[in-house]
Amino acid sequence: MTFYRLLALNIDGTLLRSNGRLQASTKEAIDFVKEKEVYVTLVTNRHFQSAKKLAKALKLDSFLVTHGGAFISENLDEPFYEKRLSEDLTFNLVQVLENFNCNIRLTHERFSIGNRKKIASNLLSKSILNTSDSMFYPVQFVDSLGDTLRDEPVSATKIDVHFKYDEEKEEAEKLIQEAFDEVNLKTNSKSKSFEIVRKGVSKENGLRALASHLKIPLHETVAIGDSDDDIEMIKSAGLGVAMWNAPFEVKHAADWVTRSNNQQGVAYMVKEHFRKQQRQDFLRKIKIDK
Repeated sequence: MTFYRLLALNIDGTLLRSNGRLQASTKEAIDFVKEKEVYVTLVTNRHFQSAKKLAKALKLDSFLVTHGGAFISENLDEPFYEKRLSEDLTFNLVQVLENFNCNIRLTHERFSIGNRKKIASNLLSKSILNTSDSMFYPVQFVDSLGDTLRDEPVSATKIDVHFKYDEEKEEAEKLIQEAFDEVNLKTNSKSKSFEIVRKGVSKENGLRALASHLKIPLHETVAIGDSDDDIEMIKSAGLGVAMWNAPFEVKHAADWVTRSNNQQGVAYMVKEHFRKQQRQDFLRKIKIDK
C-alpha cells in the first residue's frame, strides 16, 4: 500500500460548496489527515491572498500553489517559486489586446488592474470583474491599460480577457499564439474568455514544483479537483481524484471519483481513504519492535 504524504486540493468546486462556503466536515477531514502527518496544500487559480485566507480557516501553514501555478509561497513576501509575464511582455500583450472589444485584467499577488471598457454585464466573466477581490487587495480600473503600464510597469502572473463576440476572441487567440511563443493561452470553447500565462505555468507543474521542494515523490501525492485545468494534475498525482460535479473528461482522468462538492466529497474521500493509513512514526515503531 502506498503511503501518501501530500494532499493537494483545488478550491472552487472542490473544497468549497457551490455557495462558496466551507463545510464543517471538510475542516474536520483536513484536521484528520494532518494528524496522519500528511502535508495539505491548496492548488488554485485564485490569487495568493484569497487562498491564504481560506488556508487560515483550515489552520494550514503550508506552501500554497496559487495563480494557476505561477506563484507558490507560504507568505506574500517570500515565494520559493514564481513564473511571471515580464513587464515588457505584459505591456506588449496589452497593446495587442486593446485593439479588441474586450475586458482585460492583469493579476499580481498584491493587486489587480483592469480596463473600464463596457461589455454587457451578463457576459462578464466572474474571474475578470470579481468585486470581492477588493476585500483582499487593491483592485483598480483605468481607461487605458497601455498608458498606465508606460508609467507604472507590471509583471503580471496572469492576464484574464473576456470578449463580447466569439469572432473577436478567436481572432485575438490566433494573433497571440502566432506572435508570442513565450506564453500559454488557456481557453474554453464554451466561453468568450481566455487567460494568458507564462509558458510552463499550470496546476500540474505547480504541484510538481512543490512536491520537489518538499522532497516528496509525486507518486506519494493525492490531488483532488473538478475542472478542466485540474486534469493534468490529477493524472500526474499518485492518486488522482475527481469530484462528482466535475465534467466527464475530469472524471475519466481520475483514479477515484468522490461525491460532489455539495455532498461533502472531499471529507468523504479523505475519511474513506486515509483512515487506512497509519502515521509514519507508528509504522517506524512497528519496524523497530519487529
